[in-house]
Amino acid sequence: MAGIKEVAAEAGVSTATVSRALRGLEHVNPQTRAKIEAAAAKLNYSLTGDGDRIRPGRTNSVGVVAPYISRWYFAQVINGAEQALREAGLDLLLYNFSQMKGRERLFQHQLLKGRVDALIVISLPPTEEEFASMLSLGIPIALVGMAHKDCASIKIDDVAGARTATQHLVNQGHKQIGLMSGRPDDPFNFSVPQDRRRGFLQVLAENGLEWIPSREVHGDFTMNTASRAMDDLLARPNRPTAIFCESDEMAFGAMQAARRHGLSVPDDISIIGFDGHEMAEYSDLTTIEQPVQLMGEMAAWSIMERLRKPNAEVPSLVLPTTLVVRNSTKRLEE
Repeated sequence: MAGIKEVAAEAGVSTATVSRALRGLEHVNPQTRAKIEAAAAKLNYSLTGDGDRIRPGRTNSVGVVAPYISRWYFAQVINGAEQALREAGLDLLLYNFSQMKGRERLFQHQLLKGRVDALIVISLPPTEEEFASMLSLGIPIALVGMAHKDCASIKIDDVAGARTATQHLVNQGHKQIGLMSGRPDDPFNFSVPQDRRRGFLQVLAENGLEWIPSREVHGDFTMNTASRAMDDLLARPNRPTAIFCESDEMAFGAMQAARRHGLSVPDDISIIGFDGHEMAEYSDLTTIEQPVQLMGEMAAWSIMERLRKPNAEVPSLVLPTTLVVRNSTKRLEE
């Protein structure tokens, strides 16, 4: 039995275009629409059929909730989800807010009700009340970067990744290791900065290394803030010989500041990041790489499976991270 992918192949267009054309939406030229309708008729395809086709009462839209869209991590997850949804003929509705008022409006007033068939929430730890509000919608929900027993989840082990990064510095002979973390007054209460800090401190303790709080600065996961924070750290006495930055973007800012202070990376200070940003390779940055775009794709696949089979198992996946060693870290000379 033909599905939307077969119609798209017959008409020589994308599944998203087929979906828009057969739903009567705009932005499809008349010639393309006629070609798609002819292909659908030839293959006996109907929007109201079964299987992977669009069902009556569906919006054929998936909501994605993200606190930021300009930051690299969130943009990559959204991009992965959008590609997978587009190939399936589904639209993505992005709900972005960087202020708490927007968050309250979204969850408390149930702005999502009747607007989306499923929901992807990216690294935004909802309160129990917010979870209850989301679950009351009765739609499939996938979480990226966190987990909850009643939702599909795709994440990494941030504690383990931070442990690997810190152990790499220890193995290179570093004993005076600094930390660049997120905001101490984070309004969203993200779990990632806390988990990565926990992994960092665990490795120091296991190796008998003293943790000196003055070696921690807060870069807020942005390059500019990290650069200024590194200025502050380098102006303090007893400069660390290495620093673990909880994100690659913060590592880029730290590297910039080190150069500004006349220091060489890694000869004067080793720097390791976390994420696998595409600019890490060009910056020669040692990092912990995570499959960010794949996480978005897998979140989309999990909710599409639930839309096809409402009683399908709710997956809880932890994807692996990889230490990628480049030239921003080196063994400390005895």
